[in-house]
Amino acid sequence: MKRYITTLILLFIASITFAQQTPAPTQKGVITLNGATAHIGNGNVIEHSVIVITDGKITDVYDGLTTKKKMEGEIIDVTGKHVYPGFIALDTTLGLVEISAVKATNDDDEIGDFNPHIEAVIAYNAESKVVESMRPNGVLISQSVPQGGTISGSSSIMQLDAWNWEDAVVERNDGIHLNWPNSFRRGRWGMGEDAGYSPNKEYEKEITEVKNFIAQSKAYKGGDNSVMNLPYASMQGVMDGSENLYVHVDGEKEILDVLKFKKDMAIKNVVLVGAYRAYKVAKQIAAADVPVILARIHSLPEAEDDDYDISYKMAKDLYDAGVLVALGNSGEFWESRNIPFYAGQTVAEGMKWEDALKLITSNAAKIVGVDDTLGSIETGKDATLFISEGNALEMMGNLPFKAYINGRDISLETHQTELWHRYMEKYNRSE
Repeated sequence: MKRYITTLILLFIASITFAQQTPAPTQKGVITLNGATAHIGNGNVIEHSVIVITDGKITDVYDGLTTKKKMEGEIIDVTGKHVYPGFIALDTTLGLVEISAVKATNDDDEIGDFNPHIEAVIAYNAESKVVESMRPNGVLISQSVPQGGTISGSSSIMQLDAWNWEDAVVERNDGIHLNWPNSFRRGRWGMGEDAGYSPNKEYEKEITEVKNFIAQSKAYKGGDNSVMNLPYASMQGVMDGSENLYVHVDGEKEILDVLKFKKDMAIKNVVLVGAYRAYKVAKQIAAADVPVILARIHSLPEAEDDDYDISYKMAKDLYDAGVLVALGNSGEFWESRNIPFYAGQTVAEGMKWEDALKLITSNAAKIVGVDDTLGSIETGKDATLFISEGNALEMMGNLPFKAYINGRDISLETHQTELWHRYMEKYNRSE
């Protein structure tokens, strides 16, 4: 009986993880998109754009009304439509988790406290049905992030139409993720403690442990490293500035402590992730030149005295203070498809449409270090973009009908759209 149940579980897992999508073939030749309103991603808009794609790269972008050039290749008339850079979903477990309640489909966490050598990319499932469900909303790029422990491991930037993780990876190991200690902690009711919050007496000790690990990693680099120490060796990108140190932190005091930690430990590239109280110390964050990836902004306030809309307006508060800010997903996976609507929500709080677009395109690309190829529709960059019927930051307007990753004409069909077509056929049939 046990073997029978195990077999059923494995068959169930196989059924949910197998996706029927075949990645699009490599683009060859020239494609010209003519007539759409192009939202460049850097704040600019071209009302009657001409976008030329050659062998996966954007080779020309211009206003078709003011610049007269002979169009070449396959000319696609998209007059009246809108073109956007592929949206970038940061701080996700996309491709690492299929169903939260099924442990065998969760590859986002490892045992241990200090695991900088863990690479999320190795566990990435390119055939995930969750991954394919992102594309119909214009989400074409993600940052897959490990979870758990004090140092969780390294994230990677992935494109969402691939055979395997090797094909999917855009930037391998863009940074290490550190979960900063909390100065307050909730009591453990099961151990007879008060269930409320109280000062964390171990806070300074926990920070010291992090500092000691950083110091030992630096010493390893400069000392006798003939014997491999994988955790210390994996920190060297953070030490030399080639990788980010993503610090997941929320409290006001904790954020200020992170800024001091950055200075004391001489770490070049620190990014605050989550940063719920960042708006209270926005000037200090901007002065330290530290970017912020906000948590899922469709969230309730965390404290009774918080403004009801604090999560919605935080992006604008930070943007106005001069902070390089992008939107993230709090380590979620399914919810990543909603990131365009998070950006749209910030418009209701006073952001301009094109500035809101930056939160999930050019700003996101700058923070994770892929802005030389992604994040905007500009000559020389990868042709990773999509065409929508309307405003892609609004639920009613987000209707992509064609999308490209590196110029490849990718499918926007998913398990959900297959079911939609199936049951629409049922109800459209005449009895």
